[in-house]
Amino acid sequence: MMSSGGPIVMNINSLRYCFRQSLVSITRNFWLAVVTSVMIAVSLAILGGFLLLAVNVSQSIRIIESNVEISAFLYDDADVDEIKAKLDNLQGVHSHSFVSKEQGIIDFGKAMGDSVLLSGLEGERNPLPNLIRIRVSQPEAVPALAREIQGYPGVELADYGEELIGWLMKVARWLNVFFLGASVSLALGAVFLIITIIRLSVMGRQEEIGIMKYLGASNWFIRLPFLLEGTLMGWFGTVIATLSLGLIYYRITASLQRDSLAFFLQPVTGLDKLVPIFAGLLIVGTLMGCIGSGLSIRKYLRV
Repeated sequence: MMSSGGPIVMNINSLRYCFRQSLVSITRNFWLAVVTSVMIAVSLAILGGFLLLAVNVSQSIRIIESNVEISAFLYDDADVDEIKAKLDNLQGVHSHSFVSKEQGIIDFGKAMGDSVLLSGLEGERNPLPNLIRIRVSQPEAVPALAREIQGYPGVELADYGEELIGWLMKVARWLNVFFLGASVSLALGAVFLIITIIRLSVMGRQEEIGIMKYLGASNWFIRLPFLLEGTLMGWFGTVIATLSLGLIYYRITASLQRDSLAFFLQPVTGLDKLVPIFAGLLIVGTLMGCIGSGLSIRKYLRV
């Protein structure tokens, strides 16, 4: 019983010693540790913001695509019944509705908020064409259907907002590159600060490390306090980042849901998408601290 209990007690005491040493080192280099934790928090907040922005942009694009409709603008002499009959037989078309130019000018006045501005544009002065609004079954089929409808006799233009979709995709791509680059740069800076702090700790404890080696302490016993020190800094920075980012995101989503913009901007609120992001940040931030410590010890102690 004594032989089995001895190593357990020894391991517990060793862990306590290592943890105590890591806390002493952090206290000794308190402000550097604070700066490092803040750097980790900022880099992870930017990374988390990038991920949240990415999932929201992706959802917004899917919403836009699901509501995309083809507007077939007609010539004045177009055979509307013939075009409608072709649309009824066209695979991929979910529904369609005809909007006369008279109704179009009324709808346009309502959208402008002042129908008086459009007074005098009735009858022959109406510049708007007749059109047919077409809803499709699958968003990915819109370009091909628009090209086919464009070829119908009497159809002047079949438009589905291709420029808007392309612009949204371009903006999303540039935002992804910017936020990813910024978060990686800050993450590297945080790791560099961790390495610096661990090196200072090693320099201040060279004599102690030499005695420990002389007494036969294993490399892992020497290394563990420094790994714990970096891991603690990474963990503190991660907690700050996730709590701050979660609070900010909650306030933004609550504001958008109360605002009329919620019709166009529906933020992601599903836990199945948010939990992996915040859990991933916790893991990444902790690993940043541990990896930074490991690199510093490996290079400086040569163990």
